[in-house]
This record gives sequence, C-alpha cells and structure tokens, in this order.
Amino acid sequence: MKLIVGLGNPTKKYENTRHNMGFMVIDNYLDNRGIKEKYKEKFEALYLETNIHSEKVIFVKPLTYMNNSGIAVSKFVNFYKIAPKDILIVSDDLDLELGKFRLRPKGSSGGHNGLKSIISYLNTDEFKRLRVGISNNTDNIIDYVLSGFSKQEKEILEEEFLILNKVLDDYFVLDFQTLMSKYNRH
Repeated sequence: MKLIVGLGNPTKKYENTRHNMGFMVIDNYLDNRGIKEKYKEKFEALYLETNIHSEKVIFVKPLTYMNNSGIAVSKFVNFYKIAPKDILIVSDDLDLELGKFRLRPKGSSGGHNGLKSIISYLNTDEFKRLRVGISNNTDNIIDYVLSGFSKQEKEILEEEFLILNKVLDDYFVLDFQTLMSKYNRH
C-alpha cells in the first residue's frame, strides 16, 4: 500500500495558489489518468482510494491547513499501518524555479512548515518527497506563496504537469533510486 499526500490549504480562497502545488499535482494526475473514484473525507483530510498496478494507493489532501499537515498524515499512517518508505509527500518548494522539481528519498523540512509538521507527527524524516518549484521572487514570502499564477506561469505548469504525471506513473513501477536518476536531471 502506498500513501501519496499532496500538501496545500483547503477552501476556495487558496485554490490554485503556489502553496497548493501538492493538491494541484495529485488532482491533475488523477484527472489525466482517468481515475474516477471521488474524494471522501476522513481523518481531517480528503482522501481517495484506488488500485494502481494491483497495489492499493491512497491519495490524501489534508484539510488541516499547511502548518498542521502532520495531524492528518499521521492519522492515515497509523490507521492503515503505512511504513514511512511507502509515503510520498508532494509539496511546493521556494528554492526551485517554477517548472523544476526534485525527488528526494528523505531529509529535513528545508524550512517548509508542512514538511516540518509531518516530520514532527511521524517522528521521522524517512519518507519520500516530490518537491515542485514555485520560484522565490519576493521578500514577502507569505503573500507570495498564497498568490496565484500568471498566464505565462500557468503555461509553464501545464508542461510541467505532463512530466509530473509520468513521474507518478513511474513511481509505481520503478524503485525510487531509479526514479530519481531518471527525473532529477530536469
């Protein structure tokens, strides 16, 4: 069983903002792969269970707001007895340019409050990450991460989502080291 968590903030106010990149990536993946199951609500999150390559996969979008993402993630991990090695967290990353991404097998939060919360609640940093760049073009970080994308940025994202869909497809069939070798050059 795999747990894929897209980080973001709930409500229309934050929809399609930079900080909701995790939500956007998994929603785009599910839409483009024709996965028809609908999100349900449990453990302070929206979740969707499906099977990919005969393996149960749970996609989760925490409703606890970014800074408390660990609350919802830990409830799914504990209930389903999911090992950290079977968790993939998809988050935004200010240190990567828009259109870039990085896969990591584990590591610190890098200052990301959602990752900080998950590390705290799971008491480990031994989970996989897909960090998706949102650039860092301002000194006012809070307003910036909660802002939307320009028309030009949306075009970049459309291209990136095509690649990220392939990354997620391959996540289910390749070992993580091979996955990183294949995609981290982008």
